[in-house]
Amino acid sequence: MAGGLADDLIRTKSLERLNSDAEGGENKLERTLGPWSLIALGIGAVIGAGLFSLTGIAAAEHAGPAVVISFAIASIACAFAGMCYSELAGMIPVAGSAYTYAYATMGEFVAWIIGWDLVLEYAVGAATVSVSWSSYVTRFLRDSLGLNLPASLVHSPFETYKLADGTMAHGLVNLPAILIIVAASALLMIGIRESARVNAVIVLVKLAVVAVVVGVGLFYIKAQNYVPFIPENTGTFGEYGWSGIMRGAGVVFFAYVGFDAVSTAAQEAKNPQRNMMIGILGSLAICTVIYIAFAGVLTGLVHYDQMKGDAAPVNTAIAQTPFPWLRSLVTLGVIAGFSTVILVLLLGQSRVFYSMSQDRLLPGFFSKIHPTWKTPYRSNLFFMVFTSALGGFLPISQLGHMTSIGTLLAFMLVCTGVIILRRTQPDARRDYRTPLVPLVPILGILSCFAMMVSLDGETWLRLVVWLVIGLVIYFTWSRRHSRIGREEAGQRVG
Repeated sequence: MAGGLADDLIRTKSLERLNSDAEGGENKLERTLGPWSLIALGIGAVIGAGLFSLTGIAAAEHAGPAVVISFAIASIACAFAGMCYSELAGMIPVAGSAYTYAYATMGEFVAWIIGWDLVLEYAVGAATVSVSWSSYVTRFLRDSLGLNLPASLVHSPFETYKLADGTMAHGLVNLPAILIIVAASALLMIGIRESARVNAVIVLVKLAVVAVVVGVGLFYIKAQNYVPFIPENTGTFGEYGWSGIMRGAGVVFFAYVGFDAVSTAAQEAKNPQRNMMIGILGSLAICTVIYIAFAGVLTGLVHYDQMKGDAAPVNTAIAQTPFPWLRSLVTLGVIAGFSTVILVLLLGQSRVFYSMSQDRLLPGFFSKIHPTWKTPYRSNLFFMVFTSALGGFLPISQLGHMTSIGTLLAFMLVCTGVIILRRTQPDARRDYRTPLVPLVPILGILSCFAMMVSLDGETWLRLVVWLVIGLVIYFTWSRRHSRIGREEAGQRVG
């Protein structure tokens, strides 16, 4: 076939080949997304329930009012990766994100690993958020509309709930979680333009909700709640003081995870050399301002030590205002936030799968583009079934932190890719250049690795098991069917 094993593992796909494949053939995606659509995709993926939950946790347990500094530090760590993503997305405006970048820089084997990792990252992420979406929607329907959904249809078979007589029963299926996955997948199949428009509308809704909460809360802030702004260190690392601020940055870092999904839409962006940078860094900048403003108001309404052990710190903060209706508004904002996160994660998932199928590392069946919708509808259908099954039949406790560890691994490889391409392709077109290379990419690698090390052993174990499954598939099927590998073998025969 394609020579020795070592040669197969390190074969790369040239920048020229990547770009020509993206613009030719019957399975070409349609370029319809402008800079504002890309920014909306980034905000849609980043602003979710983390805004309403992680802020209180980081303030109460680690940073106090200085959680605003934690958000700023976390945004800088994300910016390292964001700048690297922006350079590569402009150079290689092809679907697939980190998978495609790895194929161009580190070879097919590393590309397979990160692609396989991203497939799980997005699937588990979307499934996890769908379970949370179901919980909030059920609560909203009950509290605001007086509509109670059957308990057996909002719990997975592995979850129990209490009946009226006090006995415990097992759920059948989390039906709302399945329905939101099906709805988002159907929208993505119909068209990227339509999906982007719906995402933009929902993003405006959730930003309006955040603006109302911040705007109203400003008038009820108590200055004494900011004292001390940086609480004294308790002597335990990560509990207040500057070590607490840094630990808080590690906690809220995961509230930023998701902006990388913007790069998966590079093949559907108009003028990607310019617009991908605007979409990635623009959405990061806007989300940072939102997070800092929200954190500042939250810790001004409620003293940080009153949020310890509080499962709903935002509701506690709202209680300091004379507007109880804000609680329902916050719930609506969370539902809107979850909805766009699911949509963008499923978008990223299908585009990575599409790219891997194009390269024949996965069956070509999945790269077929719909003649009318111009979307990889078969990939969308496959993951609609797979992801809805995860959300409908597994409890959220089993879905874990796979999204976080997968994203951090992708960030590290993208930063590495920038360093490699600066050496191997110094004259390639770069409309946006990451500053201070290799310093910025190295800082991105180090900060992401530090976050990965802090994750629990079970998360690492799940990642290893998934990668082992991927290795079996690669060496038994993908390596032999690789499009590049077959072409190289044909050239040698010729």
